[in-house]
Amino acid sequence: MEWLQDPSQTNVDNVNNVRRDASRHFRNKKKEYLKAKIEELESKIKNIRDLYRGINDFKKAYQPRTNIVKDEKGDFVADSHSILARWENHFS
Repeated sequence: MEWLQDPSQTNVDNVNNVRRDASRHFRNKKKEYLKAKIEELESKIKNIRDLYRGINDFKKAYQPRTNIVKDEKGDFVADSHSILARWENHFS
């Protein structure tokens, strides 16, 4: 925090070095993960279904789930108890 609050050149250089090191660290971790995942998929080459399932999981991006439902008035409800009550009313 001191480096960010004091905008001297040495502090800016220190922050940039820390950011660069962190980016390098996470980039290397991602490479290791990808290598391990590829090796795992290569071992499943005898079972084609598992191979393609792993490839599809690997290629898909993260998609967050949204649990939002409209109530009787048309308002959005995100509370789990309210959603369950809404579906109960809907199907009864």
